[in-house]
Formats: sequence, structure tokens, C-alpha cells
Amino acid sequence: MSSPAPEPYFRVVEEDKDQDGSVTRVEASGSTAGPWFPDAQHMGPPSALLVRALENESGRDDVRLARVTVEVLGKVPVGSLELRSRVARAGRTIELVTAELAAPDPASGATRAVARATGWFHGVVDTAGVATVPGATMPALPGREEGRPRAIPEGWLPGYLTSVDWRWVDGGLDELGPGRAWGRVLTQVVAGEEPSPVQRLAAVADSTNGAASRLDLRQWLFVNTDLTLHLHRAPRGEWTGLDADSVIGPEGTGTAYSVLHDEAGPVGRAAQALTVRPR
Repeated sequence: MSSPAPEPYFRVVEEDKDQDGSVTRVEASGSTAGPWFPDAQHMGPPSALLVRALENESGRDDVRLARVTVEVLGKVPVGSLELRSRVARAGRTIELVTAELAAPDPASGATRAVARATGWFHGVVDTAGVATVPGATMPALPGREEGRPRAIPEGWLPGYLTSVDWRWVDGGLDELGPGRAWGRVLTQVVAGEEPSPVQRLAAVADSTNGAASRLDLRQWLFVNTDLTLHLHRAPRGEWTGLDADSVIGPEGTGTAYSVLHDEAGPVGRAAQALTVRPR
């Protein structure tokens, strides 16, 4: 008997547009919760929501999202959120769009920013005749049929982790070292909408540091303060592949990185800055 589909990550309560951009109010579901605290989101769903805001604010079919950076400003609660987006730099062949996610401060009740995103859109030009073969610079990833599902590690909470169909080729969330995995979001980013391939990719790519942990999570924290995606082509389909690794420096900072794939091959790279400290 198949399990019921997870709840959509977000439900839109209200959307509005004015001369300064767009304002969207959403309610987050339990599917966004991270593995440590039921009231705090994993950054995969908010990253996907911010990508949706960038795509919708641009609204153009003659440009493609080439780079996204998500800055993590604080804990993103499971609850009510406000999202603002605007075109920061309009142009014929390039466009910069920004989005900010805010939540009520539990202490003061005032709204505070918890995440920001910037997205560069590049104009579509036919460069197929001069394109570099991705396999020459980015190693191929074995297909998802070669991966295997794995149970959530003991003590980790459901929510985001069970909203993604994970197929592990190498490694695992509770194994040290590099990891290679495929992930497919099993739900909608926003209720009533089919997620775009880039939204799906962002939701999975934020797990780069978890897929390539170099330290024991029982003894160390290595939290990402950002996520940057560079895409050399538009992803297609539902599946995102991670070929991930990380490095820990000598002064409390690390970097996690991955080559991103869809089922047709590499599509780009992800990187995260990590703040590292003992528990």
C-alpha cells in the first residue's frame, strides 16, 4: 500500500502586486520541517519558494535563470511567512531579480527577514554549435536506477526528508565523506501548482552539505549560511542528482559543493559556505 503524498510545502494566503514588486503571504506546512526541530524549516523548501518568486517576478520566456544565491539570515519557522520580490536591474539581455522572505519575530511580533535571494537571468541565444560537452568537465553520475533508498537516521525528524524520494548511489546522510544521490520532490512547492524544474532542483540542492558531511553530526554542527547555484542550462524533469563533497578549514569555516544533474546530464554546480563548531 503506497504512502499518502506529503502536504505541499506552502499554501498561498494572499498575492498582490504594486509598483515596487510583488508581495505574497504563505503558510508553511509540516512537510517543510527540518530533521532537528519540528518548528524550523529545512532550507530546501524556502529556497524553492524563493526561486518561484524570482521566476514569477521576471515572468519572461526569453531569459533563463543562470545564477541564484540564497542568503540564510535566521531560522525559517514553520508557519506564516511574507515574501517580497522585485526586478532590481531590468535589461534586454540580462535581468537581476531579488526576493526576501520574512517572518514574525516571536519576541517583538515585528516582521524580520529570514532569507534573501538574488537571481541573474540571461537572455536565450543559440550556442548549441559551440557548447562544451558537459561530460568533458563534469563527470557523469550513475542513473537513479542504480541508487537505493535509505531509512532516515535514528533520531532525525520527518518532514522535508520524507518529502523527497532519495536514491543513494554512494554515501548517505549518516555517513562521512562524499556522497552521490538522486532526489525527487514528492509534493508541490505551492499548493495547486506544478513546481518548475529549477524549483525542484533548489529544494534538493540545499542538501549538498548533508550529502557530503565530513564530520559526525552527533559531535559537530556544520550549518550553511548560503546556497549558490550556477546553471549552464535549464534543468528538465523531476529528478536532481547531487555529486557532492565538502572541505573543512582550520578556523571554523567549510565549503560544501556539488555538481548538479538531471537525467540528461550535468546542469550546473552548487556551493554552500559552512559555519563549523562543536555541539
